[in-house]
Amino acid sequence: MKKFFYKLTAIIIAVIMLLPLGFEVFGEENGPVPEQNSFGVAEGSLNLNCKSAILMEATTGRILYSQNAEEALPPASVTKVMTLLLVMEAIDAGTIRVDDTVSISANAASMGGSQVFLEEGEQMCVEDLLKSVVIASANDAAVALAEYVSGSVDAFVAKMNAKAAELGMTATKFENVTGLDDTAENHLISAKDIALMSCELVKHPLILQYSSIWMDTIRDGAFGLTNTNRLVRFYKGCTGLKTGSTSKAGFCVSATAERDGLSLVCVIMGAESRDIRNAAATTLLDWGFANFALFKEEAGTSEPISVKGSAVREVTGSYPAFSCVVRREELSKIEKNVTLTENIVAPTPVGEKIGIVSFRCGEKEIGSVDICTETEIKRISFWEILCQVFAKSLLI
Repeated sequence: MKKFFYKLTAIIIAVIMLLPLGFEVFGEENGPVPEQNSFGVAEGSLNLNCKSAILMEATTGRILYSQNAEEALPPASVTKVMTLLLVMEAIDAGTIRVDDTVSISANAASMGGSQVFLEEGEQMCVEDLLKSVVIASANDAAVALAEYVSGSVDAFVAKMNAKAAELGMTATKFENVTGLDDTAENHLISAKDIALMSCELVKHPLILQYSSIWMDTIRDGAFGLTNTNRLVRFYKGCTGLKTGSTSKAGFCVSATAERDGLSLVCVIMGAESRDIRNAAATTLLDWGFANFALFKEEAGTSEPISVKGSAVREVTGSYPAFSCVVRREELSKIEKNVTLTENIVAPTPVGEKIGIVSFRCGEKEIGSVDICTETEIKRISFWEILCQVFAKSLLI
């Protein structure tokens, strides 16, 4: 009897010790609770057929969806988003112009992969080189532009990495301007970082003039260009931006599209084929446009506020434009509330906060902007007070 009791006790203890393991196993079968973004969308819930993906609103940088978006991966020719960004900045700064003539170096002419077959010593304008990079993903044209902007590819790559740091691209290392990765062991970037630099690039309207072109020519019509991004032709609202593919990177794209004022950047990395990549981008963009909208409020001016201790009796304030991404069904429910201080006591500097404009959807505040003075308000002097008293006395 004692032996049976001892055995039973041992069994009960063993079961108790195994219970936590059992619960842990069941938990693994059910899977961990996925991370969610601020809209309550679970990480990777769309199950896109790729290694990594992200959907970002272009004007606010708001992340709407992500799937392994922070892993550093080979980006192939999507690298050229940064190449193009630095070229656009050089154009805006006036250091180069689109009608400048570039003499092609032996180094640029030697580039393999996608190319427009530049020859050493050939002369081509910046605009045609830009079109070659954006539309045809030409590696030789990308190198030619980098050398023209910075003097050498190495100097340009250093600028690429500096710009990446400036934009907060924490999972990025550029080793070249093309994305060719046969010898580039650590040329890596995350989908999130690609979205960040893509949002920065589309701030330059000129780039969209090229990236939205389906077919064009260079060399006075002698050489045809067809966009590597088929979404430009087949997806409604697509404005660009850049595709890429190598055996190491798989098929990648940073696709930009706009509908009803909502601008989206969709990044797909590591798809197994061009069609799978395009299907994943289409799915993600469709989902974004179906579920989200951009709320916008223009800049404005407040009602007058009384001023104490100044020759100025009242003053108005101004507030900047406001925009944010909301769920589409919330767009018509957003309310604007203006709160102003009762009065201002002089002196106050320019930009003094005198109120706030807040935006709410039900009980949830979605954002706010400050109302500030546009001019300095000086305290009234003794002589100004005396003059006012004297003026009033004359009216009696």
